[in-house]
Parts: sequence; C-alpha cells; structure tokens
Amino acid sequence: MWFPLLPAERRARDGTAPTDTPYALIEKVRGSMRLAAVDARAQAMGIAIDMTLADARARVPELVGLDHDPVADHLLLERIADGCDRYTPLVAIDPPDGLTLDITGCAHLFASEEALADDLVARLAAYGLHARHALAATPEAAQALARFQTMPAADEQGAVRRLGVVALRLDETTELALRRAGLKTIGDLAGRPTGPLAARFGNAMTDALTRLLGKSDSRITPRRVAPALLVERRLAEPIARTEHALAILGELTAEAAQDMEERHLGGRRFVARFFRSDGLAIDLAVETSLPVRDAKVVMRLFDERLDTLTDPIDPGFGFDLIRLAVPTLAPLAPTQLLLEGGAVAEGELAALIDRLSTRMGRGRFRRLSPRDTHIPEQAVLALPAIDATSPASWPEPETGEPPMRPVHMFDPPQPIQVTAQVPDGPPRQFRWRRTLHDVLRFEGPERIAAEWWHEKGAKLTRDYYRIEDTRGRRFWVFRHGLYESERRDPGWYMHGLFA
Repeated sequence: MWFPLLPAERRARDGTAPTDTPYALIEKVRGSMRLAAVDARAQAMGIAIDMTLADARARVPELVGLDHDPVADHLLLERIADGCDRYTPLVAIDPPDGLTLDITGCAHLFASEEALADDLVARLAAYGLHARHALAATPEAAQALARFQTMPAADEQGAVRRLGVVALRLDETTELALRRAGLKTIGDLAGRPTGPLAARFGNAMTDALTRLLGKSDSRITPRRVAPALLVERRLAEPIARTEHALAILGELTAEAAQDMEERHLGGRRFVARFFRSDGLAIDLAVETSLPVRDAKVVMRLFDERLDTLTDPIDPGFGFDLIRLAVPTLAPLAPTQLLLEGGAVAEGELAALIDRLSTRMGRGRFRRLSPRDTHIPEQAVLALPAIDATSPASWPEPETGEPPMRPVHMFDPPQPIQVTAQVPDGPPRQFRWRRTLHDVLRFEGPERIAAEWWHEKGAKLTRDYYRIEDTRGRRFWVFRHGLYESERRDPGWYMHGLFA
C-alpha cells in the first residue's frame, strides 16, 4: 500500500487545510523553503514535491503553504497499520508513506487476494485516504509496483522488469550513475551478471536487485510480534453498543481460558482490540503479576481499565471485528491450597496488586528487588509491583548482629567535613548540615571497590564506617578514595542513617 497524498489528506481530515484552493506542505531544506507534499489540486496544476516555494507560487500564485509535520503523518500511518491488522497480523511500515502486508494464508477470509485488497482500498477511501496497491511475491516488488508502475503488464516479472531503476530506491548518486551507464530499467539490470554490477555500483545495488526480482529470501519485519494465543469474532453486522462488544469480549476470554487450561498455561497480559467498521482500531490491555486463566478475573480487570479511561470507547458506526490476544504464555499447573491458607493469601495479594495497578497505573505501586552487586546504591531496584514474577530473596542478618546497611540512604550521598585522627584513619568529628557531631563509637572500615568490569575510567575506592555520636545517633559515612594512592585529599560523604 502506498499513500501518495498522505500529508495533504491528513490536513484535510483534520480540517486545517483550505477547501477551495490548492495547498502544499513546506519544510526548510538547506536554508530554502521546499515542498514536502502537495494536494491533488496542486498536483494537477503541475506542482511537484521538492520544488521551492517561490517557484511553485510563480506557477500557481494562489498556492497556500502549510507547515509540514512528519511526526503527525507517521502517527496517522500507525493508526492505518492498526486498522490493517484486521486483514493479517503481519503488517510492516514502509516509511514515510507506505505499508506492506503479508497476506499469505489470509485471502480465504475474503474469497481472494483481489477481494481483500479491494475491501482495504474501499475502507481507506471511506476514511478519506487515497491509496495505490499492488500484489507481488516479495515485499520489495509489491512496494515497487505500487509506487512506480504506470501501465499494466501480462505478469508480475514482466511488470517488475519494466520499472525504472528508481524502483530500487537507491541514493541519488548510484541512480544517476546507472542512468549514465545506459541502465534505465530493471530489465536492463536483470540480464547482467551481478559481479561486475557490484564492483561498479556497490553491493547495496545488487542486493536490492536480487530482492526485487525474488532471487533472494526477503520477508517483512512486522511491527508487532505474533501473539502466542489469538481468538477473534467477526460479525456479519456491526454492533454499535459498547456493552454488547464487552459481552463478546467476555466470550472470547472464556474461549482463551479454556484453551490455556487444556495446555496448562496462563497469561500475564491480555490485549483486546475493537475494530470499527470505518477502519479505526481501539486497543485495551490489562496485566497481571502472576499467570492467570480465569475469565472472570480477566474481565474484572478490563472493567477496571474501562473505568480509568478519560474518554469512553466510541463505537462510531459499530464494531465488526473483536479480537483478544495473549502475547506470551507461562506454565500454570493446577495447585492444591495449603490448609493454613498460604496459597490463598498469596493469590489475594497478587489480585489486589493487579486491580490497583490497573486502576492507578502500572508504575504507581512498586516492589523492591535485590540485585547481585556490592555497590550500595545499586543493590536495590524499585520495579513495578505487577512485574515481579517471584518473591524477592533478601540476605538474612546474623542473629544478634546490628544491621550492616542503614534504613534510609541518601541519593546522591551528601558531602561532610571530617576531622580524622590520621589522614586515612576513622572520623573523630564531622560537620553535616551546619551541625557539629562528635564521634563516640565507630566500626569499620568496610572497603568497597568499584566494579571495574562494568564501569569505564578510574573509579575510587570507598571506606565505609558505622559511627555513633555522643547523642546516640548512628550514621553511615565513607571516605571517597584511598589516601595518596588514589587521591591526595579524599572527600567524605554521608550515605545513610540507621534507625
């Protein structure tokens, strides 16, 4: 699929383009204002892309110039790709204005490949978008025919060989070199050995040629990975009530749950997609902290998600396709509940985390997870609670021993002024936040070196001390750098407070 007027038609759909005069979208290129896109009226008047704004207005004085917004154009292309998921799960974006669909094994849903393409073009036309399409055995051939074919041919190979070398979509220098050598069409290149061509024009040209001719394996890279489990319901007549669509989603969830139960699997993410008859697609996704396959639990989370939406789901002219996908599956065997209710309590906690994360946001509730590192500020990560797959394993302190790490740590550590007995000895007195503290007891040093296998450059060693002042307050301080061997005058820092 190729959308030659995508930027202009996006402006027309948004209502920000004039309705009775030709217009063009402009951008600044090397200090000059050039046309990045034009509408159909300007194109019919001979205005072309890449012309300067001054030359275009010399030809058509009434031409209106609008700012080009490639980000908005790409977002529209993403929305179109979402709607194309109704035809195949393998959809790739060909920037800046094309889509490639792998419809292998999908044409039977529409009787034929041509019927599938006609249905897609009709939906796009109703959406206000003009598209050119082509069917071919390779993605490169399909895009080349959609973009550059000017007259029909007897077969695909004949049509491809009649295309100009511009269909290879190479850089301007290589394309100009091919034309000067008299190689103007794909047919001129197809009958020549690739060795001399690669030596003169580069391997990129011969690689593009072999892919275009189908002589090498070429596949698209879909924008979404195919889910592990997919169930859908195609409706003969669109339904215009959201509650009816949710009822069908409940049936699909029960169908998916039965399939997962037979395979002793569960899912942690469920994605519902509602396809509107006008081509738009609406996504709704929920997550769980543990694998589940209970349809009632999943639908309860979908209800929570609906309650948090700022704008309710708009069915428009109705939904004609509803799909439920489970991206990944995890083992979930039947379990026997403990007599003391431990498994029940764990399941209830996971369900509570799921509901709160769905209602308030997945990043609002966090769970501390230990890391295998001796750097204090890197030893703990605060992850979304719904992402934790197993309980954290924390080291147990020795019985009767004080804690090795403080309850509260500063990030970053705060500088202090220290008076030490000797330059590399323990602190005897320090000033922190304009308050002078006399050290009564200390324990240390605990020497922590930098992780040289991870960090680049010279890193300083830390000597940590657990200290107690005359008022009974306990602190965790460190000297940053070994005296004289790493730094001439090492600094001191307050890193934490004990309870």
